[in-house]
Amino acid sequence: GPSGQTQTRYTDSMDGSDEDDEDEDEEEEDQKDDQDDDEAMEAWLGAELREMRGPVWRAVPSLLSREIGRESHQFVRRVCGARGLVQRLACQGRLERHKGCVNTLHFNPSGTRLASGSDDLRVVIWNWAIQTAELEFDSGHKSNVFQAKFLPHSGDSTLAMCARDGQIRVAELSATQRCKNTKRVAQHKGAAHKLALEPDSPCSFLSAGEDAVVFGIDLRLDRPANKLVVVKEGDKKVGLYTIFVNPAQTQQFAVGGRDQYVRIYDQRKINENDNNGVLKKFCPSHLVPSESKTNITCLVYSHDGTELLASYNDEDIYLFDSNHSDGADYLMRYKGHRNNATVKGVNFYGPCSEFVVSGSDCGHIYLWDKYSARIVQFMEGDKGGVVNCLEPHPHLPGMATSGLDHDIKLWAPTAENPASLKGLKEVMKKNKRERDEDSVRHGDQYDTQLLWFLMRHMRNRRRPRARREGADADTDESWSSPDSSDEDEGGPDHVQCMSS
Repeated sequence: GPSGQTQTRYTDSMDGSDEDDEDEDEEEEDQKDDQDDDEAMEAWLGAELREMRGPVWRAVPSLLSREIGRESHQFVRRVCGARGLVQRLACQGRLERHKGCVNTLHFNPSGTRLASGSDDLRVVIWNWAIQTAELEFDSGHKSNVFQAKFLPHSGDSTLAMCARDGQIRVAELSATQRCKNTKRVAQHKGAAHKLALEPDSPCSFLSAGEDAVVFGIDLRLDRPANKLVVVKEGDKKVGLYTIFVNPAQTQQFAVGGRDQYVRIYDQRKINENDNNGVLKKFCPSHLVPSESKTNITCLVYSHDGTELLASYNDEDIYLFDSNHSDGADYLMRYKGHRNNATVKGVNFYGPCSEFVVSGSDCGHIYLWDKYSARIVQFMEGDKGGVVNCLEPHPHLPGMATSGLDHDIKLWAPTAENPASLKGLKEVMKKNKRERDEDSVRHGDQYDTQLLWFLMRHMRNRRRPRARREGADADTDESWSSPDSSDEDEGGPDHVQCMSS
């Protein structure tokens, strides 16, 4: 009896010991996997978090040089591009008037006024310095306003707009702070996300739509819209999210959208080659495989047109040399943010494009030093969770940003000390893990689009009522493109606007 009990206890203890050993082995494996993941993450983050050498620009010597007249013409340029001031950016105020997500921001050429457009179908012109709205008007669009831009050399009297309804509209503003009217000048058969201004033209610009069409629009013509190109990869159309004119060679423009290629066109040569009119195209080498689901949400040229910056959906931001030959790989890569939930913007910051700036799904704003790809500033942007628009001031050190929140935030270098980047490492790791998990889990864009729809729905539970003033207005003055959509819903082509 006793010996049997002893044997049973001994056997039980052995079995328990084996189980404990297995648990310990599993824990060790989990710890090893976690350690490997952490090491891989550290390696991935390494360059972005490394300390940089001290700033080149110094405030006191620069001010002294200006006072004695030495290099005074360089003062503003160096101030606006100084890393020391970028690292002191802080929120200076909020512009509150919209009742929906703010999708677009644009300073006039002199930098005195700021135009904003929103899901509420309204456009507001701000005197941002005193944080007041000078003018508010109905855009005439029937769905989310995606861009509103002052045309250069127009005396701030002409504003070009595009929206989810595919319409391209122009607003005529008066010097007495009122909107005379808005007119439709083109119609895409799909959402139109971006307009591209020609730097010196008060009457011509380009538009790009999800129908893969690029329109050239000249307001001097009776029929302003001219279809320049239908963007294709082989025989398949490529829906477009973004377009930008080369500021140094204004006949050239770049587009990006529902595939991984940055395409550059020359308006003079579109019909002269067999490559669907493409002059050259770029793509990061690791994204070239055709099965890649990545797309481009925004691209911009640098101040002198020599570089192109492209932001990829749930990937990173890449810098290309626009003068390189067709098929060239990227120059620099900027990482740490998250670009998944919206058609997110990206921009250069500084008079000589010294920095790269982007919003993120985590609600933060990131600024990278362009040459080293290291993060130099990290700020909390929208509480709503996503920052989409980043508009640097044309002449001063500062910028305006907006996103899912209904306000606009103004930033200036007023912080007493440079940013400490506290919490940056943890946020970057979280963004990377979530991106990797989504990549494995989804494998296609359906869930991304569903998430975007749900976020919009949550932010706008009460959809703004489309304003119907002028719904019965005479539409004889409206302009439509030669390829106006047959699917276009009824509504005003010409809307009279009331001053705020």
